[in-house]
Amino acid sequence: MSDTAPGRQQGLHGGSAAQHRPAPGRPVPVSTYRLQVRPEFGYDDATAVVDHLDALGVSHAYLSPLLQPTPGSAHGYDVVDHSRVNPEAGGREALDVLVQRLRSRGLAAVADVVPNHMAVPTPARLNSALWSVLRDGPDSPFARWFDVDWWTSGHAILMPVLGSRIGQVLGSGELVLDTSGGEPLLRYYDHVFPVRPGTETLPLAELVDRQWYRLAHWRVADEELNYRRFFDVDTLAAIRVEDPEVFDATHALLLELLASGALEGLRIDHPDGLADPRGYVRRLAERSGGAWVVVEKILEGSEVLPDDWPVAGTTGYDALLRVGGLFVDPAGAGPLSALLAEVTGEATGFPAVVAAAKREVVEAGLYAEVHRLVQLLVQIVAADVRLRDHTERALRECVVELLVAFPRYRAYVVPGEPAPAEAQRVLEETAEAAREHLPEERWDTLAVVVDLLLGREVGSAGRQADADRAELVVRFQQTCGPVMAKGVEDTAFYRWFRLAGLNEVGGDPDRVGVAPEEFHAYCAQQVRDWPVAMTTLTTHDTKRDEDVRARLAVLSELPLEFAEALRHWRRLAAEHRRQELDGQTEHLVWQTLLGTWGSGRDGGPISGERLLGYLEKAIREAKVHTTWTNPDEAYEEAVRSFAVGVLGDAAVMEAVEAFSQRIAGPVRVGVLGQKLVQVTMPGVPDVYQGTEVVSLSLVDPDNRRPVDYADRRRRLARLDSGARPSDLSDEKLLVTSRALRLRREHPEWFVGEGATYTAVATSTGNAVAFGRGTSDLDGGAPQVVVVATRLAASLERLGGWGQHAVVLPDAGPGGWRDALTGARVDGGAVPLAELLSACPVALLVREGASEVAGAAARPVVEDAAP
Repeated sequence: MSDTAPGRQQGLHGGSAAQHRPAPGRPVPVSTYRLQVRPEFGYDDATAVVDHLDALGVSHAYLSPLLQPTPGSAHGYDVVDHSRVNPEAGGREALDVLVQRLRSRGLAAVADVVPNHMAVPTPARLNSALWSVLRDGPDSPFARWFDVDWWTSGHAILMPVLGSRIGQVLGSGELVLDTSGGEPLLRYYDHVFPVRPGTETLPLAELVDRQWYRLAHWRVADEELNYRRFFDVDTLAAIRVEDPEVFDATHALLLELLASGALEGLRIDHPDGLADPRGYVRRLAERSGGAWVVVEKILEGSEVLPDDWPVAGTTGYDALLRVGGLFVDPAGAGPLSALLAEVTGEATGFPAVVAAAKREVVEAGLYAEVHRLVQLLVQIVAADVRLRDHTERALRECVVELLVAFPRYRAYVVPGEPAPAEAQRVLEETAEAAREHLPEERWDTLAVVVDLLLGREVGSAGRQADADRAELVVRFQQTCGPVMAKGVEDTAFYRWFRLAGLNEVGGDPDRVGVAPEEFHAYCAQQVRDWPVAMTTLTTHDTKRDEDVRARLAVLSELPLEFAEALRHWRRLAAEHRRQELDGQTEHLVWQTLLGTWGSGRDGGPISGERLLGYLEKAIREAKVHTTWTNPDEAYEEAVRSFAVGVLGDAAVMEAVEAFSQRIAGPVRVGVLGQKLVQVTMPGVPDVYQGTEVVSLSLVDPDNRRPVDYADRRRRLARLDSGARPSDLSDEKLLVTSRALRLRREHPEWFVGEGATYTAVATSTGNAVAFGRGTSDLDGGAPQVVVVATRLAASLERLGGWGQHAVVLPDAGPGGWRDALTGARVDGGAVPLAELLSACPVALLVREGASEVAGAAARPVVEDAAP
């Protein structure tokens, strides 16, 4: 394919968003399709579905991490070797075949990158860099790779792998010295560790004590861990990519793949965990020649991505929040809150749940990280006579309250630079919130801590450049992210279920609904500032697939009907409910059943195996009655018994099915509407594997189940032949493929340098409409207009469309043609009842602008299923 073909657009600098586009001459994806490459679905399997990706209309395959992970890894984020492509997925040879196959179809690839951490595998020798450090300590050539506190009591790296305390393990003979293979090794069941040279002849207890690592009981990790990790996962050790040598070694293969054109872009996993996120993306931009790069950055509230990052934007959780919110009715908030209080017997709001969860995480799971922050502060105040009266206890209380109150994943303060105004504002507002939980005598200490975190001069003059102060600034920011992730996403989101579909990565369960005006403002900002950021509705990290959320969103429109139905279900299920079962968990069970209805083999309820697997994860993540490390069998059995009983109760299932049928119409509107909006709004849309049809998966590992591509091929071929959609999956596939093909045929309208976004007027809030085009054509008039129905249940209550209309721009003599139905309409006020009579969404293409070629414009028959 030529360099100017779709997916290879050149010279995309220009306008106010120039710094947020790839460098001139670097390609920009028009759309991506996420493939979860793993041992069960390797590069050969990905190669076999390239024809489907091409037919669907995407421009790029988006591949999960390429580098060699721990053997058997289901996700690839646990890298052990940065110099090799995952051999279990087929290795470099199979990857090259995939790339060639993509090129033969005019497509390309982008890939996930994990710069923050490496695996601590079992056995540890699988990670040769880590093995070297465990054996040789600070003398290892890889010692600078890992973020280790070498000063810790002579035992540099804590290895919390033992099932009991070290004394018991030594006494029981479970730990043995093995010299049979040449290199002496310490063995503990499946764990193998190197022996520090010169210590192999010592008695076992003394030998163990002389290593560069400390073998310890697994429970020690949360209190004494002395290497930075990914969140609270002991088996993922952070690496120091801020060191140029480490960056070069860990990115050499990826940069080679970019330079050769095997990859045309990167998705960066968790940049907020890095010591210097801005420095990392700047170095990556320089070394990659300005490739298209998006970052997995979760933006909270009104937060925006730092403007001085040379990246294309985020991976799209901010877009997910806005698109999903369009199809949630804010009027449902009150009744759903009342229902939650009725089911649970309590009226606790979400902010209180978050605060409690974050406090637990700070004081338990992340104790070691907090302890390190406090020790740094102790060292700082001890070294400065003007600060010595701030006690360790006071410092700890202030750090805890700041971490609990901090509302974001990070404040972007760089040691040695003035803190950005936004970082100052956020930290000072956080201090105000923290002050409410501290006695007045701690307020002076709190002020000192905040000044130190902002890199201000405090205490004796000239001290702000001290190494400990710089480290404090960085480490506090590296701790905020884990507190948010573990406290909010992985705890609070599993404790409070007013509307479970809002408990989503990057979401806010306390925020019900997004108005069209807010959505338009967001899109206008994106097309101006981040025009080629990624958009998404489903990822490997989302708590529920997009269509599960679409089903649950309808409850916001019918809260009273849902409440009545739920009361009926609970009465029918009374015999299955044990005393131990709490109301929040039961509420989650009902919403999960309804949200996944239709995912069973017969189109009915979710399977027991999937439901029980999900509920076990949910209740253990909640950490209220049971946890991963200390499971409560009685409570877990009560949950299992309820779920199994409900699934096996015909009367209950009939009642849930009846309500599912009641909401089928509004669900259809939400499923099609949010997908069309996501694929056509500003940005580069990503389609998660399999979600081109209705997908009702839950959180990982449920969303990694095999995808039936043969079924999707058959469906698409049938639609391309002009057949009528037979079900909602067909309709979703029609919407997705026609929009993706249109983007690929006319990338200039969507991701080109002059791509535009225009809000299109409607006379009702039950429709949202916008135009896409280019400033170089017809004075910037839209070439495409997207119209979507929203809140269909409320529309039904209002009597339908009535006289409501959408005001289409003038399309000239050719008018507008709907790429979904083939219908033609003129510009001006068009009745919505006419425009959306066959389908609740419309993808209108200006006939006079450019002929939409081939299958991109091939409609289904005029009487497509309503």
